[in-house]
Parts: sequence; C-alpha cells; structure tokens
Amino acid sequence: MGSTKPQLETVVQIAKNFKDIDVSPSKLEKLVKTICDCFNPPRRISPCQSKSTVVSIAIVGDAEIRKMNKRYLNRNRSTDIISFDLSEEKDQKLFELVVNGEMAVKQARQRGHSSEAELALYVTHGLLHNLGFDDTTQSQAKKMHETEDKFLQQLGYGLVYNT
Repeated sequence: MGSTKPQLETVVQIAKNFKDIDVSPSKLEKLVKTICDCFNPPRRISPCQSKSTVVSIAIVGDAEIRKMNKRYLNRNRSTDIISFDLSEEKDQKLFELVVNGEMAVKQARQRGHSSEAELALYVTHGLLHNLGFDDTTQSQAKKMHETEDKFLQQLGYGLVYNT
C-alpha cells in the first residue's frame, strides 16, 4: 500500500479597510503562500488530517491600527503591522495580520518605491514573526531583514527594506 501524502493548504483572506492604496490581492496571496510553504513544509501526519495555514490580512488606516496597538499591546502610537498567532491546534496555523496601508503609502513615497512593495514588506515582516523569526538583537534583525529581502526580490517587489 502506498503512503498518503499529507495535504498542505494555505488560505489567504484579505480585507481592505483602507482604500487609498493599490494592492493586487493575487500578488499578496502568492507572497503569503510562498513564505508559508517555505517555512511550513508538509509533515507526516495521519492520512485523515490535513495541515493548513490560514492567514487573514486586514489593511487599515493609521487611526485604526493605533487603536489596536493601544488595545492589544498597550502602545499608544501608530505602527506598520501587528501580527497575531491565533493557532490552537498543532496541525493548523491561524495568523492574523493587521497592516497599516496609510503608513505604507507615506513610507513608499519617502523611500522611492511603490506602496504595494512597502505593504508587502510589512506583511512579510509580520508573517516571519509568526513563523518564529525575532528581531530583538542586531544579529536576529539582520537575518530577518535578509530573509524579507530574499522573498520580496524573488516575487518581483525588489529590495524594499534596504533601499
């Protein structure tokens, strides 16, 4: 009898609550799936189970993310992204990313690239945190930013962090 290959599914849900940014949902979905597939390879699990990752992305404005930052992290300021790992089961990942579209537009203008690329940087950063990356120390931050740049270049956004 042949072995049953575990199913690996990444589902991406996108809610755009900030309208003044142009983003391609399909490109964002491809970015998320590429990162998740790289760090969540299929594992041997029982044939009746599936290992899945669900990533919900909410693109919001400055005021909304400031409220969330205060409520959940007790920080009374704006930020680029807040990421939550809501996973309860071992074989299912549930990530929620709240991304500041308004900040992405402003930062992109200052840094000379598209707001979509800036937003992709934020999504990548938050997702990497949920997948175990940390940027507390200088060496951890360096590794994380190099990983961000690798994915963003691979998917056509270019060098975003190190511009």
